[in-house]
Amino acid sequence: MGTGYIPEHRKVSFFMEKNPDADIDKVQRLITLYVEEAEIEGVNPDVAFIQMCLETGFLRFGGLVTPDMNNFCGLGSIGPGQKGNIFPDERTGVRAHIQHLKAYASPEPLVGDLVDPRYKWVNPKGKSPEIHGLAGTWAADPEYGEKLKKLLDHLYG
Repeated sequence: MGTGYIPEHRKVSFFMEKNPDADIDKVQRLITLYVEEAEIEGVNPDVAFIQMCLETGFLRFGGLVTPDMNNFCGLGSIGPGQKGNIFPDERTGVRAHIQHLKAYASPEPLVGDLVDPRYKWVNPKGKSPEIHGLAGTWAADPEYGEKLKKLLDHLYG
């Protein structure tokens, strides 16, 4: 939870450094959506942005989730039989991500209308207020929190 420190243009530069083949217009659009949606819910947009980078491989995807799903955090993606949730547009996908992250980070209720179909499954709300708490909860990977921290440190570097 909280406010971010990194301006949008620096996030774009960071992203493009990691994936120079990405569509810069899409990257800029998504970063703006992350900032807007995070502000509504009080989620740190830097953390949400970094999580999107990790989850999508900097928009390369390549796993169960595909770009057309507008799912930027792997919501519902748990194996070949369950590729993940599909959202009608980028904003809804970003909003679902922010709402799911808030469910982990804070016991406070949502401000916006619920679009995250998995929000109800996070119990108790606020069980992982720090990124390290997402390891073994958001993702099975025990190094998940450390991977997020390394990316965040690089962004802040």
